[in-house]
Amino acid sequence: MTDPLVARLRAELRHAAEPGRAAGMQAYMRSVMPFLGVRRPVVRRIVRTGAATNPPDGLPGLLRSTTVLWREATHREERYAATDLLGLRVARGRPEVVPLCTEMIVAGAWWDHVDGVAPLVGAVLRGHRSDVEPIVRSWSVEPDVWLRRASIICQLDAKDSTDPVLLADVIEENLADREFFVRKAIGWALRQYARTDPHWVRAFVAAHRDTLSPLSYREAIKHLT
Repeated sequence: MTDPLVARLRAELRHAAEPGRAAGMQAYMRSVMPFLGVRRPVVRRIVRTGAATNPPDGLPGLLRSTTVLWREATHREERYAATDLLGLRVARGRPEVVPLCTEMIVAGAWWDHVDGVAPLVGAVLRGHRSDVEPIVRSWSVEPDVWLRRASIICQLDAKDSTDPVLLADVIEENLADREFFVRKAIGWALRQYARTDPHWVRAFVAAHRDTLSPLSYREAIKHLT
């Protein structure tokens, strides 16, 4: 039986497609999965409208729709739409989304998917720290580079709710990593937290100056004076 929300989102995405943009988008993302050519803000609008018109049956219904849309995607925008579904109010901050987020990070295996999903995990972390912190810590030492990146950037939008001890620990676990996407994540996370607590970031950078990669260091101090 076809999920009505999934069917609507698929139809709306295809209606909004700009075929002339698709090849360039696919090339930019180095994606094996093709694009329809739908701009990212349009995908978000389609998801909001679709969920309002065909509301899921609570969180279980939303998780079912998201899982189907993600796993059966034929175009990358369908996976973007699945990520946006998990950002809706009914799901945001709910611990039930973490297993699916984990699957999306590992299966998505590229920065656009990971950077979209990681903040959803961060939202759960802030409300259910005792349950989610061990998961984030375990990600920081996983062989999978994308789980490690997610552990570092999941608190990007936390501001005053950032757990600096956790942030320091997941970064320190990855200081020796030579992977570009991990080093970039370290610098990004520090740069973002510097907007909230520049003194903490200055102290962290000073204490780890010899072990931070040049890329991480440049990013971390970009807005510090």
